[in-house]
Amino acid sequence: MEKKKLAEMRDLKGFTQQQVAEQLCMCTTAYHRREKGIIQINITEWEKIAKLFDVPLSEIFEPDEKLSVIFNDQSSGNYQGTTNIYAVPKSLLENQQKYIALLEEKIERLKQS
Repeated sequence: MEKKKLAEMRDLKGFTQQQVAEQLCMCTTAYHRREKGIIQINITEWEKIAKLFDVPLSEIFEPDEKLSVIFNDQSSGNYQGTTNIYAVPKSLLENQQKYIALLEEKIERLKQS
């Protein structure tokens, strides 16, 4: 799937594909394939691009085929907040939603008893 938000942000920030590719230590063709959705962008690459563009990851991230959830963890102590992206199959999410609905129905029936 083509990464339109990524390409738009790259243009908005005034970067060429070649400049972004150099920051990711890859050739321009490899970056172009990622932006076009031919090759998947891994989380490390997403984080580097977000840092390069000086934007939150959630502003440019576009998931591939799987449903992805972005968690912004605010760690305490000597650690800075981190961003984690988890890919969750849509079928698993749908099954969980059905199970939650079933449990809510059972709770309602128990309240009425």
